[in-house]
Amino acid sequence: MTKGRRVFQAVNALILTGLVVLTLYPFVNVVARSFSQERYIQAGQVNLLPRGLNATTYEVVMSDPVFWTNYRNTVVYTVVATAISIVLTTCYAYVLSKRHLKGRGLLVAVAVFTMFFNGGLIPNYVLVSGLGLRNTIWAVVLPNAISVFNLLVMKAFFEGLPVELEEAAAVDGLGTYGILWRIVLPLSKAVIATMVLFYAVAFWNSWFPAFLYMDDADLFPVTIYLRNLIAGSTGGSDISTPSDTALQIAANIQAVTIVLTALPIMLVYPFIQRYFVSGVTLGAVKG
Repeated sequence: MTKGRRVFQAVNALILTGLVVLTLYPFVNVVARSFSQERYIQAGQVNLLPRGLNATTYEVVMSDPVFWTNYRNTVVYTVVATAISIVLTTCYAYVLSKRHLKGRGLLVAVAVFTMFFNGGLIPNYVLVSGLGLRNTIWAVVLPNAISVFNLLVMKAFFEGLPVELEEAAAVDGLGTYGILWRIVLPLSKAVIATMVLFYAVAFWNSWFPAFLYMDDADLFPVTIYLRNLIAGSTGGSDISTPSDTALQIAANIQAVTIVLTALPIMLVYPFIQRYFVSGVTLGAVKG
């Protein structure tokens, strides 16, 4: 190894280490604040480690049955919405990837048009209400079922797959759906896993559709519950009461909500990360 190569590796390692520190510090600080006592938080003395270990806010939040009901709702909404979005996005993207399809340009234009223009908040509310979707899971799932950005990413991926594979499958007797199910999808694990992660994160963090279309607190996702807790309007605890517990909750409730909402998605990522690879079809076509 040459001297220049060693210098390059040292500088590269130093830069990457700095980026890792800059990326992890905010989250580690939030976790430390969520377990710290109120007086240390107010004094700005919490950095990487908790000061005066305290889990009062976690205990108050997690002892409320409404929290677990809303958490279950969030899991159900995320799973159902992600499954529907993946099916619709995959089918639409596969269709758009076929250059011989008549009207393909119009279908692409319709999808891209919605990236820049929409009906607005009031027409959407009227539409959802008119369809009878208020206070149902479908009010959260259906309006945002397809992300145009994700659609275009999957379309570009499908267009990059070797045409020879599909032609060979067609010669062997497979139809359109057979080619999609047995040839295309097995080669698309990387992009599908990426889309699953994108959709799951978006639906898990989503709160405004539920806030807009739902009136029953038992149907709220956990993000609405935590938002109301921060605002001091939830039934889980009255943080406006002048007590030590109320002061503790007010001091670190934001940090606790960030940890409770971000942790589940972070635990899912390692199971999807192995699919984040390139060259998934390399060598699939033999000369």
